Amino acid sequence: MPFSRYAHAPLLKLGTIYGTSQAINIIRSAVASGKLQVREIVLRGAERLDTTAGAVYGDGRYWWILAAASGIGWGLQTPPGTIIKIPDLSAVAALVG
Repeated sequence: MPFSRYAHAPLLKLGTIYGTSQAINIIRSAVASGKLQVREIVLRGAERLDTTAGAVYGDGRYWWILAAASGIGWGLQTPPGTIIKIPDLSAVAALVG
């Protein structure tokens, strides 16, 4: 039985492409071009993207948005000192949806 890491992703009203490589590419391009405004934080010791997404968005399953905006491939193993870009969730939904 195939497994999708996005099967249980929270609904973000991103049409049919949320949590896909297509959405990730759109987010990365928008951050790089300045179309998507972000705020930045620096990860400390034991922080991960899923725990950061939980604190910022109220749901750790949005870690992939932080990874996409920050240009990170595997978000659960980011070292201390990594700069994380945090876009507004509604702005991401408007951009990707």
